[in-house]
Amino acid sequence: MDELVAAPLAGLTLAPAESGFVVGEWTDEAGWSSAERPIAPPHVHHSDDEGWYVLEGRLGFMLDERTVEAGPGEAVIAPRGVAHTFWNASDGASRYLIVMTRKIQQLIEELHETHFATVAETFRKYDSELRA
Repeated sequence: MDELVAAPLAGLTLAPAESGFVVGEWTDEAGWSSAERPIAPPHVHHSDDEGWYVLEGRLGFMLDERTVEAGPGEAVIAPRGVAHTFWNASDGASRYLIVMTRKIQQLIEELHETHFATVAETFRKYDSELRA
């Protein structure tokens, strides 16, 4: 994959070193997540925005006190300061693009590298925090 072009993205992440944002194509299988067991715990990024564009299936979102669903061709943005989480809201797999800042990508990578050992501390390190 070229550092600036991913054609097709096909499950990869496009994150050129000189860019401040990252585009990833993610897939969540049916039954792996739900509103009660979201992909990420409810959280807020204090200085970063995050967005999703649904390619297949449906995603559910909690944005502060609001719950919404998005299907193919629909997009959702969680602006900085908005508590949010998301889940697969379809009976099958959901495939989507996630657009995030480099800082959010680093937060996600560190969570996976540490096997979620210190979730709250890791969120704080990246100017984010968990919400109930």
